[in-house]
Amino acid sequence: MCNLYSHTSARQAVLDFTKAMTATPAVGNMPPLPGIYPDYTAPIFRNNDGQRELAMGRWGIPSPAFALKGKKVDRGVTNVRNTKSPHWRRWLAVESRCVVPFTSFSEPGRNADGKSEPVWFALNEDRPLAFFAGVWVNWTSVRKVKEGEVNADLYGFLTTEPNDVVGAIHPKAMPVILQTPDEVETWLKAPWTEAGALQRALPDGVLEIVARGGATDG
Repeated sequence: MCNLYSHTSARQAVLDFTKAMTATPAVGNMPPLPGIYPDYTAPIFRNNDGQRELAMGRWGIPSPAFALKGKKVDRGVTNVRNTKSPHWRRWLAVESRCVVPFTSFSEPGRNADGKSEPVWFALNEDRPLAFFAGVWVNWTSVRKVKEGEVNADLYGFLTTEPNDVVGAIHPKAMPVILQTPDEVETWLKAPWTEAGALQRALPDGVLEIVARGGATDG
């Protein structure tokens, strides 16, 4: 599962791509984020009162109830696969969908010595802007004991079968990736019968390994 990604595109480039009209104050200048881990705060684009909005969210959508038995905190779930589950299905409507900008993402691989290392994937060596198909929700929970109960906008993104490039490293899954403005529009505006078709692997040969190792990229 993808639990580390990078976003280093300029703010204006992302606004232009998504046609966002507003931004929350928390966004600021949107500096590069070369290493985004679970529960980090990162940009998302969502629908808000009929407008496309750039906002900041914490990575990790609320966990299912069965996963929280006996636990005092909910660190959240970063990736969503089973969209038929009632827990996830309630956040698949247009008002709960978002897109998550990225320039590269990492899956765990092995180096020549057999030790674990991050393997970074991007559309090409230039690391052009693309988006994960995501969902978001405003939620009150305890994410860290020392932090106590907090209210926050949380997000996660969908996964699917890997294509050949990712599957050679991580055969279980890859994020659902949107490459074009039309795909972004479909995800944010279309009924689920149409938007759900985007939960598919990229064609074989799409994506490249652009780096190995390190906690950041770009």
